[in-house]
Parts: sequence; structure tokens; C-alpha cells
Amino acid sequence: MNTNLTKNNLLHITTELYRNSIQRLPKTGQHLLGHQTEDLIVVYQAYNHRIADFAVEHQFLGGNHYSYSRMSWIKPNFLWMMYRCGWAEKENQERVLALWIQKMDFEKIMGEAAISSFNPQYYQSHAQWRAGLEQKEVRLQWDPDHDPYGNKLQRRAIQLGLKGKMLEDFGKHQIKKIEDLTDFVKQQKQVLDNLGVDDLRVPFETKFKASDPILNERVGIE
Repeated sequence: MNTNLTKNNLLHITTELYRNSIQRLPKTGQHLLGHQTEDLIVVYQAYNHRIADFAVEHQFLGGNHYSYSRMSWIKPNFLWMMYRCGWAEKENQERVLALWIQKMDFEKIMGEAAISSFNPQYYQSHAQWRAGLEQKEVRLQWDPDHDPYGNKLQRRAIQLGLKGKMLEDFGKHQIKKIEDLTDFVKQQKQVLDNLGVDDLRVPFETKFKASDPILNERVGIE
């Protein structure tokens, strides 16, 4: 294994120095970046302690404190998740979970998505597009990616909002493994604060594309 890559003893996720990742990954464009194996891809969510404890113990999303009646967003990009949860320091986002799902299920989720921005190539009118946003149970959104300090990058990152049956399928059936990354996140935040970005480690991410090129084009993956 490349000496720059490290698998944490407590995690199944391989990490690398952030400074190496920025040499490998594209600096502009819309890219779906994620930690992957041949069949699986990791997406991240952040929760409060009660929801996270249940998820880690039972290996699915549920319990008295989790609601399937709202939209829940999943993010395959680690640093986008860190920006969103403030490195696990924001209220009700104190625990960061890595959720492993099969790539074919991830593609299924993308295939059911309504795109958050209007594209005349796939919608006849703004009214049809808005109707899709209201009716579909998945919303796909591109946002600026962020560096470890929260600064916006020219590259854009993807996130997917799930609700209804799609969320239940994801939370109860599609997740193959749930890992608690909170200790790793806190350790790396200390590294960032005390030693700087050169010593920061992040999950090893690569570009992901769906097996269907038409789907890639429809959702805007470059």
C-alpha cells in the first residue's frame, strides 16, 4: 500500500494526506467524489448522539428519535460534510456517520432524483420541473465544494435529499454498514487547528460515475 495511505485501526475507510488529495482531484467542474470499493460507496450524515447511538448499534436508521417524515440529505464528499456539520461541532450534528451502500443502490437513488436546477434539455417547462421537485422523493443538488477551512472552491459537490419510501429503503434496507467517524473527525480538527492543513488526513476519494452515461449527463456529472 502507498505509504501516504493509511487505514485507521478503528475504521474501514482508507485515508490520505489532504495535500496529496488536492494534487489528484479536479479543481473545477461538477464531480461526484467519494470513498469507494469495487461495489460500495460511502455517504455521510451527521446526527445528534441519540440517533447516532441507535444507528451504530442496530446498523440502520431508526429509533424513537429518528423521523422518516422529513427529507434527509446524504453527501458522498467528506469535506462538504465537514463544512455542513462544522467538524461535528454544530448542534444536533455532533456525530458523523459513514454509511456504506452498494453502488447500484446509489445509482438507483440518483435515477429517481429531481434536479434542483432547471435544465431545458430534460424539462419542457419550468412548471414541469417544479412539479418534479414536488412529486419525486429524491432531490439532487450541486453546491460549491469547500476546503478544510470552509472556503468555497470552484469545484462543485453533489448532495441528495431523500424522503418517503426512498428514505425508508435507504435507511432500513440499503445501508450495508454504518461506521462512527466522530473520533476521527475530532482528531483531524485538532490537527487542522494545531498543525495546519499539511498534516490533515481525509478519506481517500475518487471520481464516481454511474454505469449509465445518460444518467451521468442528466444529473450533471462531469
